[in-house]
This record gives sequence, C-alpha cells and structure tokens, in this order.
Amino acid sequence: MRALLLALSLSSALFSLVHAGLPDFKIYGVNLGSWLVLEAWMLPQEWLNMGGQICSNCEDCIATEFAFAKAYPDTVDEKFAQHWDTWFTQSHVAQFKEYGINTVRVPLGYWIVEALVNRPEEAYPRGGLAYLRGGLQWLQDAGIQVILDHHALPGVQTPDQQFTGNCTTNVQFYTPYNYHRALVWTAVMTSLSHLDPAFGSVFAIEAVNEPIANAAQTPDYGEFQKNFVLTVRAVELTLGIPITGMSLNTATSSTNFTAALGEACSSPSFNPQVEAAIKDAIDILLGIASQFGLENQFTSSAFQSSRSSLATNFMDVNWQYNNPSNPADAAIGPQGYDNHLYYSFGGVAAANPDAYLTSVCNLQRIQADAALGDTPLWFGEWGLPTQFNATDDFLYKWADAQKWSYSKGAGWIFWNFKTEISSLTNGTALARQWSYLEGVEMGFLTKDPTAYHDPNVCAPYINGTNSTTS
Repeated sequence: MRALLLALSLSSALFSLVHAGLPDFKIYGVNLGSWLVLEAWMLPQEWLNMGGQICSNCEDCIATEFAFAKAYPDTVDEKFAQHWDTWFTQSHVAQFKEYGINTVRVPLGYWIVEALVNRPEEAYPRGGLAYLRGGLQWLQDAGIQVILDHHALPGVQTPDQQFTGNCTTNVQFYTPYNYHRALVWTAVMTSLSHLDPAFGSVFAIEAVNEPIANAAQTPDYGEFQKNFVLTVRAVELTLGIPITGMSLNTATSSTNFTAALGEACSSPSFNPQVEAAIKDAIDILLGIASQFGLENQFTSSAFQSSRSSLATNFMDVNWQYNNPSNPADAAIGPQGYDNHLYYSFGGVAAANPDAYLTSVCNLQRIQADAALGDTPLWFGEWGLPTQFNATDDFLYKWADAQKWSYSKGAGWIFWNFKTEISSLTNGTALARQWSYLEGVEMGFLTKDPTAYHDPNVCAPYINGTNSTTS
C-alpha cells in the first residue's frame, strides 16, 4: 500500500485528463478478478491462510467476503488489506504493458462505496477504494484504459455465486431499494471518473455483471438500465459535458461540483429515481473528497470536465432469455455491450475438440447482437477451460480460435489476469487455463495479443455442422 500511495501522489502532479467514450482501437484486455471482489476458487490456499473455508456449497461455509467479514469483524479489514496489497501489484501492470494489453476490466463490489453498506446487517471489508485509486493510477501511467465493472450488486444479483460477494439464494437486487443503491454507486463512480485524477483512464462503467439469465426473474431491470444511463448523463451534464438530446433545463449558479449536483436534482430532465440517486451521492462524494484530499476538485473551485462522455456498458440483450429488455433502448451517448462465453460450463458445444473449434469459428453472437442494436460488442470474459482433458496442442488452437472469433467484434478481455499456483490448484493446472499471464508464459497465448500461432486455425472448421454456433 505504501508504494501504491507513493505512486499516486507522484503521478497526480503530472496528471493530464484523457478522453473517455468508446475506444478507437481493438480491445485486448484482462480482468483483475479476485482483487477487489475475491473469489476463493481462484486462490484457495491464500483463502485458507486468511481464515476462509472451502466447501462444495458456498452458502455453507466462510466462502465469500460477506461471510468472512461476519466471521472476523475485528480483523477483516487488515486481512483484506494484505490481500489487496499483494494480489495485484505494479509489476503486473508492467507485464500487461509488455504483453500489449491495452484494457483492464476491474470487478468491483458495491461496498467499494462504503457508505452504501447497511451495517451491521451487511458486512464487507473496508478500505478498498484507496487501493482502487492507486491501481488505477498505475494503469493510467502505463497507458492502459479501464472499465469499472459493477461485479457484485447490492442485494446480490445472481444466486449462489462467489462473484456476488455473498453466496445466497436470497436474491434481492431486483427491488426498488437496491436499484436505488446501485444508482447511487453509479453517480459516485461517474463523478470520480471525471474529477479524481486517479480515475483518468476509465472509459466505461458496466452496470451489472451477469444478471440472472431468465428475464422473468429480473423485474424492472429494463427500467434500471435506463436509469443507469440517465444517472451517468446527469452527472456529466452537471459537469458541462454536452449530451446530445439532453439538457439540465435548470439554471446552475454554483461554482463547485457537489453544490451544482444538488441544484441538478431539481432538473425536469430526470425522473424521481435519478434525482434521488444524485441527491444521495452528494454526501458520499463529500466524504470521499475529504478522505482523499479531493476537496479542490469537488467543493472548492470552479469545475469543468475536459473529458468527453463515459461509455455506459451492459451485458448484451442475448445474455438473457424470456423476453428480456434490450439495453440498446437505454442508450444515450456512447455505449458498449459485453458478452461472456465459457464453453467449460456446458450448453454451447459438445465436449470434444472438434465441436469446440467448429462452434467458436462459426460464432454468430456479434452479428446477432448487432441486428438488435447491441454494438459494439466485446467479450468481457472468456478463457481456456474445457469440459474435457485438453492437450497442450489443443490449447494453442483453442486460444487462437477464440481470439480470432472475438476480434471480429470490439475485442476481448480474458478472465483472469492470474490465478494461484499451489498444491491446492494442482500446481499450474488451474493457471494453465484461467491465467492470462501464465498462458503467455506457457505459450498458449501469444505475447503479442494481435498475433496467432496459426492465423488459419479456423479455416478447416468454417461452416462446420457438428455443433451449435450461437
């Protein structure tokens, strides 16, 4: 943490804002999974060393951040500070740059904004925002752009998943109260992305990671999508960023940002849900400004962002079934779409090498989304795991074929940048298929992300018929 804060203080003086919006280049990226939202399966030995537990049903033991914070209320912050300090470091950023990575997706829990946590009913580690700011500064200094991914939502958006921070079947995200908390989070992150120098490389904010696939179980999610976009744009209008087709429609006399946000709450351009989110974000922003020495940006001086609009980002319409809402209907300004594809979980192709390659080489997800307005599309999570014992020879092809197919869209972001290597992961067995850095070291992934071992890897499989291509 000491080195991280030093880097932040030194580079802030040299900081210059970068343009936001959709990137004008192909995305080649990695996820910072298990950093600020820990998933125990990716680092089982470290999790046990911290005091966590491993069990087949993650509801039954200390398998998540929520359960850990409940079990160890007096030491949770210290334990997680040690984890944050070591899981992702500046040396990893140097490797990203060496390997041509231009984008990083940062999974975040709603608890990164600590004021949103309803203690003592809810419990999560505190202190993560300081590490996020430092990590973002490292990435900015390396010229790497960032997507802030709301990975774990208030109330939990998907049942029985470690990535939500609380493994439970009691899913409560799709309620007015938790939609509101998510919108407050959005207002805070949008404000920081425009005014906090450490956030200067953020170009997009993702609304919800992997909502329940059955749209019948996500009531009013389409309305939330629209309010998410309106919340981002409300902050940006307050900052003086022009938004096509929108205006505040109210006079703003304040010369500091948080006061101007308060005035913007009365704008007839926004519905009560957006107004309430903006209003509740103000005190949180004042607290963050005081904590991190950002009073000048938020309260003490005239404000004006020299950045353009952030890109709003959603899982694509085809992530859900059963008459889902289309996030394209919510778009105002730049917007990108995210799809996650893991063959290892089944339901995509038969469990054999030829079926996998035939499927991915004939993939139609980019075209299917574009036909519904969900473009540009990037593949925000994918990896090399399979349902069968993959040979090294196959993994070379599997990496090439996925990169070739996903690059037809806006690009790809590998899950994950790394995983643990220990006896509990059978040495490199886990990292072999889930770690980008290890995949490059082993040779399955090319050091240059634009390159292929075999640029014609898909030629024998194009228009094959032995698997689905959805």
